[in-house]
Amino acid sequence: MAKPKVIVVMPACNAGKTLRMTYEALPKDQVHLVILVDDGSTDSTLQIASDLNLQVFVHNRNYGYGANQKTCYTEALKAGAEVVVMIHPDYQYDPTLLPHIIASIINNEADVVLGSRLKRGRALQEGMPWWKYISNRFLTYLENLVFGLNHSEYHTGYRAFRREVLETVNFGMNSDGFIFDQEIIAQIVAAEFRIAEIAVPTRYFPEASSASFVQSSIYGLKILFLLLRFMLDRSGTLKTPQFESLRGRYRHLDGNRSPATSRVASVHGSAKIIGPTL
Repeated sequence: MAKPKVIVVMPACNAGKTLRMTYEALPKDQVHLVILVDDGSTDSTLQIASDLNLQVFVHNRNYGYGANQKTCYTEALKAGAEVVVMIHPDYQYDPTLLPHIIASIINNEADVVLGSRLKRGRALQEGMPWWKYISNRFLTYLENLVFGLNHSEYHTGYRAFRREVLETVNFGMNSDGFIFDQEIIAQIVAAEFRIAEIAVPTRYFPEASSASFVQSSIYGLKILFLLLRFMLDRSGTLKTPQFESLRGRYRHLDGNRSPATSRVASVHGSAKIIGPTL
């Protein structure tokens, strides 16, 4: 069986000190292409990406982490990706684990796989700040309640997606900021895709990117509002188009249905809905 086309995407902003380490640790025999999207870096990120012969896309200014991911996924799909792996280029996550994070997708056991820093129970020993650990556990607990799942972490920068997932969820409607990470999870849950996780070690060091306490607090409040909107949408109280999957907007008309219900005709080589026959 031919290997699926695996494309790695790296949302980057001032990752010059760690980009090379991250790239060199990737198992190249598992990866068809590496795409880096630069979101307004002012350091050596672009020069290093060019030296590494990565496929690079450059924003004309800093739009935000969510906007960066939107470009990453859009360009990966354009490049024909069958599996898309996002890994932060700050070397906080272990790139050598890529074969493990895509295995469940290749084996058709999952549609999305998250690399969890909390699954092994060693996040604090590995350097995660205590306040970040507590908030991560609390928010993940709430998300499990709302989503009806039981995962150890949703706040990871190491993720793998089956192509169909990114083609189905309307990620273009999501925020350009950090909350994008949880909005796309909510969309994936709403579309009933399968989510799995693997344990990944993490590294905390000065060069690794990390949100500040204030940024994390704002992020947490936005997650609470997201969960409220998700519950209202699922209950039918207040529908939100953001959680409506693209594939849920239409269906394939059964050829055995009566033409009295609906007729489809070919007009000059294109499909045209004629509508109900009166």
